[in-house]
Amino acid sequence: MLRPLMFTLGLAAAAPALAQVRPFPPSFDARDIATNATTLHVRVGGSGPAVVLLHGYGETGDMWSPLAEDLARDHTVIVPDLRGLGLSARPAGGYDKKTQGEDIAGVLDALGVGEVDLVAHDIGNMVGFAFAAEHRDRVKRLVLMDAPLPGVGPWEEILKNPLLWHFRFGGPDMERLVAGRERIYLDRFWNEFSATPAKFTEASREHYAALYALPGAMHAGFEQFKAFDQDALDNQAFLAEGKLAMPVLAVGGDHSFGSGMADVVRFAATDVQGLVIGDAGHWLMEEQPDATVAAVRAFLDEAR
Repeated sequence: MLRPLMFTLGLAAAAPALAQVRPFPPSFDARDIATNATTLHVRVGGSGPAVVLLHGYGETGDMWSPLAEDLARDHTVIVPDLRGLGLSARPAGGYDKKTQGEDIAGVLDALGVGEVDLVAHDIGNMVGFAFAAEHRDRVKRLVLMDAPLPGVGPWEEILKNPLLWHFRFGGPDMERLVAGRERIYLDRFWNEFSATPAKFTEASREHYAALYALPGAMHAGFEQFKAFDQDALDNQAFLAEGKLAMPVLAVGGDHSFGSGMADVVRFAATDVQGLVIGDAGHWLMEEQPDATVAAVRAFLDEAR
């Protein structure tokens, strides 16, 4: 049985006046890659089998720095900012997750990368699932962390949860309400969806609030949620072709999705391992980075 908080979604490269968060190792290179009629800001480092890390709402690819540092010891690690978020371009459309899955495919093509492991959190789960469903031969192992998939399993029940009013919050008037108040809006996610809000540090809050205050960033964030209805239709079409067959690790925080994460993912994949991270809400990389890194590392190493 999923607890109420389980149904939440928040979801550094150089940028002016941002508070310090844990940086990527100096061996990582940040670049802008043209893909699928837009441009994504991408960090790349390490060498070996490729792994892609996809962030969610309320954060950017910067959230992955501890995991990227660990995996770069024996992987090529690819960390984009999603379409419209962070330092990626903000096109007028294309925020459905099927389109964004093709954004990722284009990045990999530009880098000359074929098969990958894929690790995702929050809205990154939705983009990662779309990519895996469209490119089943390219994804070897998949990690989905603490967020549901539109149109999959108990999605309609999830939508009834009053905590998820933000799924339908958007449009010009809503953008006016949050303009200049991005930190207030985002604090709600970081506080309500954490087991221990203080673990989402002040430096991280300042950092991400500044990025979401950039021109067009909040609009792009709202567009991510606005696309959920189309995402649900696309996901149902993907599943009509069969569930995912690659190994999947479904991770939930014990104060958030918990073991229900694996229950949901089993509607979409046949080979699912479930894992619960203790003393954690939705923000696993902030609240329990060591345990989360260890869990992802162990799962990816199973194939070695």
